[in-house]
Amino acid sequence: MRRATALCAAAGIAVSALAVISPAQAGYYVIRYDNTGSCQYWNDGLTLKPLKWPSDYKVVSKTVPTFAEALAIKAKLRQEGHCTY
Repeated sequence: MRRATALCAAAGIAVSALAVISPAQAGYYVIRYDNTGSCQYWNDGLTLKPLKWPSDYKVVSKTVPTFAEALAIKAKLRQEGHCTY
């Protein structure tokens, strides 16, 4: 019983240490599809990239730290006429 408790405690400490050492800070950016002109925000922390089929896309903003900032950039691009949706 003591071994199981010690093992669980060691595993908990190891997981906590990994979370403290490498906090995942994902950024967001806005992309624009070529064929439709629609813009979409994208999370930089995802392992997958946006699909390039049936149209290619271009990154139209700098990476920002919060989702709210990415939404504000997308709204500004729509008002300026750079994005259709």
